[in-house]
Amino acid sequence: MITVKLFAILKERSRKDELTFDLAEGTVADLLEHVTLACPEVSDFVKPGRIIVSVNHEFVKKDAPVRDGDEVALMPPFSGGSGRRGNVRIQREAFSLDQEVEHLKLSSPSIGGIVTFLGTTRDISHDKQVAKLEFEHYPGMAEKKLSEIRDRAIREYGVIDATIIHRIGNLTVGENIVLIVVASGHREEAFRACRFCIDELKRIAPIWKKETTPEGEVWVEDHP
Repeated sequence: MITVKLFAILKERSRKDELTFDLAEGTVADLLEHVTLACPEVSDFVKPGRIIVSVNHEFVKKDAPVRDGDEVALMPPFSGGSGRRGNVRIQREAFSLDQEVEHLKLSSPSIGGIVTFLGTTRDISHDKQVAKLEFEHYPGMAEKKLSEIRDRAIREYGVIDATIIHRIGNLTVGENIVLIVVASGHREEAFRACRFCIDELKRIAPIWKKETTPEGEVWVEDHP
């Protein structure tokens, strides 16, 4: 039995968040044929390749094998170390920038610079008024990808530590969405690592955003 999880607009269209198929083995492409037959409502996303596929929390292509017991996720494009003080979290509740900075400062006495990025909800998107936003994520995989981003930032940019937090659920205009805090010995690597973290988060983290506008609800696929 292969479990297929649906997210964001795919879940909304099909009115299902999970499908199961008695398929012993095959490829992702084979599985997608079964999905479109079971849920024709999502075929306009699946057939033209407007989705991202993961198998057991790893991104794959359509020729990748699938086997009995696998967990496959179909996702629209994203909107979106032990002993360290930094961390990655996905949560509904608000966070405190000051508290997260102070917490990260305890990582090392060698910290000489801390760079933060704070993303907030705005009232205009694509020239349309926005009343509220809703964020959805793929539990387990989203946290895994954020951890990979954090680990890469530390390893590739030589920073001391980093924290990445993203909120989910319904958020009104002016609320905080995402926080990235990077600590390093010098400012240059901290700035570069912070930008890397937010750019990669928007590129590979399975988190989606739905905007409520006067014209209705819209799932956002691009990230300025």
